Amino acid sequence: MKATHGNSVRIHYKGTLTDGQEFDNSHERGQTLDFTVGSENLLKAFNDGIIGMTEGEIKSFTIKSADAYGDYNPEAKTIAPREAFPEDFEIAVGMQVQGTNPTGQAFLAKVTAFEDDEVTLDVNHPLAGEDLTFEVQLVEIQGAPAQTESAESEYSNE
Repeated sequence: MKATHGNSVRIHYKGTLTDGQEFDNSHERGQTLDFTVGSENLLKAFNDGIIGMTEGEIKSFTIKSADAYGDYNPEAKTIAPREAFPEDFEIAVGMQVQGTNPTGQAFLAKVTAFEDDEVTLDVNHPLAGEDLTFEVQLVEIQGAPAQTESAESEYSNE
């Protein structure tokens, strides 16, 4: 059986950047990534790379930055008041921090500068501007996608 939209799958993967730097590795965590092919929780291009794979197959594919986390935006900076951080929090340039914006949405950011009263944050995704290469092993296809009675009913307006 080949993986298709709607299949529940288990995979192992290693993700690397163009320079070969590894940014993620399920083998090192000792845990597969289990998901439904087509899930909106994963990059569309990653899902697309799994379609057509068979159990045990190992495959490599690259996702261009525009199809991953977008291009790096040098203007994606924000200033946060120093009091937004815990009093005993040791801030350092280059460190990654997690926060919540005024609307309550969580975000990751990198500290690019700080002073006594404010902290400058780069709010680009950590992998923005990077092409991502994945080496994927499809460990198991756990479930078949739900079948419709007919293609006609799948597309009808009823």
